Amino acid sequence: MLNITLPDGSRREYPGPVTVAEVAASIGAGLAKAALAGRVDGALVDLSHRVEADAALAIVTDKDADGLEIIRHSTAHLLAYAVKQLFPEAQVTIGPVVENGFYYDFAYKRPFTPEDLAAIEQRMAELAKKDEPVVRRVLPRDEAVAYFKGLGEDYKAEIISSIPPGQDVSLYREGGFEDLCRGPHVPSTGKLRFFKLMKVAGAYWRGDQNNEQLQRIYGTAWASKEALAQYLTMLEEAEKRDHRRLGRELDLFHLDEHSPGTVFWHPKGWTLWQEVEQYMRRVYRENGYQEVKGPQILDQGLWEKTGHWGKYRENMFTTESEKREYALKPMNCPGHILIFKQGIKSYRDLPLRYGEFGQCHRNEPTGGLHGIMRVRAFTQDDGHIFCTEDQILDECVAYTALLQKVYADFGFKEMIYKVATRPEQRIGAEEVWDKAEHALIESLRRSGCDYVVSPGEGAFYGPKIEYTLKDAIGRQWQCGTMQVDFSMAQRLDAVYVAESGERLHPVMLHRAIVGSLERFIGILVEQHAGQMPAWLAPVQAVLSPISENQADYASDVAKTLQKQGVRVQLDLRNEKINYKIREHSLQKVPYILVVGDKEKANGAVAVRARGNQDLGVMALADFAQKIAADIAAKT
Repeated sequence: MLNITLPDGSRREYPGPVTVAEVAASIGAGLAKAALAGRVDGALVDLSHRVEADAALAIVTDKDADGLEIIRHSTAHLLAYAVKQLFPEAQVTIGPVVENGFYYDFAYKRPFTPEDLAAIEQRMAELAKKDEPVVRRVLPRDEAVAYFKGLGEDYKAEIISSIPPGQDVSLYREGGFEDLCRGPHVPSTGKLRFFKLMKVAGAYWRGDQNNEQLQRIYGTAWASKEALAQYLTMLEEAEKRDHRRLGRELDLFHLDEHSPGTVFWHPKGWTLWQEVEQYMRRVYRENGYQEVKGPQILDQGLWEKTGHWGKYRENMFTTESEKREYALKPMNCPGHILIFKQGIKSYRDLPLRYGEFGQCHRNEPTGGLHGIMRVRAFTQDDGHIFCTEDQILDECVAYTALLQKVYADFGFKEMIYKVATRPEQRIGAEEVWDKAEHALIESLRRSGCDYVVSPGEGAFYGPKIEYTLKDAIGRQWQCGTMQVDFSMAQRLDAVYVAESGERLHPVMLHRAIVGSLERFIGILVEQHAGQMPAWLAPVQAVLSPISENQADYASDVAKTLQKQGVRVQLDLRNEKINYKIREHSLQKVPYILVVGDKEKANGAVAVRARGNQDLGVMALADFAQKIAADIAAKT
């Protein structure tokens, strides 16, 4: 007898080998209909997979994250199937799952048009409606190479040729189309019903700009009609909130090809920047951080000692002077260690917290740049805590509480916590990684935070907690980090004098709260759709007289508010008041103040709040008190 253990701990017996589909059918017709794949002893497999020995088995449906990924991967194959039917000369290359969807790269003689995309999507729907079985078979590597060469699929043959000789490869067929893939896949195309093709972009074969350029078709796929509609609605809302468009419309910043990947901040944008930076500076002071400043350029030898030269060299900008090699810093950690090393440090000095608004440079590929959210030059609100091993836990717990308050002040109420553990490429002993990972996980437990573990996604020098924000339309943004590092201080020979008199290496906690200020400001603009809360708004109030008769009074009111710290713009243009109100409303100013003869006579202002809210006439002192309360409350 063969025993199958289900997720609830129950067991089922079968007289011999059994497929995953047969197990699902034995449990119930509803599960058999919903089943997409299985997980046997932790490994994802097709429904056709035969279980030969006792095993733990979970049936995967579209309610599972794995199920949704399988739907998306299978939809990528459906896309390739449709393209080959409509454009037989097109060659297929690779088609992986990405966040919220999938893509497939094609080699074709001319660019795909929007009309082509619509036709491909229609053909995908027709093929899905046929509900053709998706069948797996296995071929020896060399046979598979010959098979795809015979089909004229040279790219696919090249992929298989890179697999070591003697190995088998799996292929999946649906109708008249067969593709290389390790799987698993849905059992039939009828499971693929809720998808949409999004766009076409350029992509180099195997990501190498020296290779030929391909066409990448992006799509999205979901488990239900409602989920697809919700996603498309979110995209529409995201388009309205796009920080690049709002940056232009609100005159915050611009990007220029004279300096790709860097930001030109305009006066309004720089005011917003300063509010964020000064807020963070207060956070530093109130939480025991000492602000420092390190140089931009550091010697290659230092980067070799830290491990960055070997692990991160391709992302660094380098320069040379007097036959010495230097690099623009991609991060601030080594500079902070050099500051720590100045003078003798005692255990009584620890924990020692350094913070820096340090400008960093990373050589991001041009295709990866995205507005001010992915740039080459950025300022990191970087901090490093030098502490003893016994202090790690308390520091991490306190840091999580600090992040929660900071993010709430910026308008983010929901956070996701992820622990990224040791990657394949890393430095440091295994027992040290054990201690570091344990400290991070235990700190989240003590903070009462639910978390997920992401195996292998830590930095090369230590594991980390990633703090991810959810914005107003449900998107996720990973901003804050806390990394435990036992290696870098040792590599640069930073020590402190312990209570015993020994010289020991401190543990180094790398942390960032908002991360890149450029990126965080882009997130803020999109979170608030450009309607920044009063404390962050570059212009907090605009003051407009109805006619020249009130110009002097308007100037006096503006000066009074400015002395109280309010950022006021005075609009004395000879334009109709309705025109000016409409224009400032488009600029998303929190308050528009209008003064006429009555307001002048009574020392008052007529107040309009953003969103076309008429708050009526207020005494100037009352309005000053109101806006001061808004700014203080960060509303």
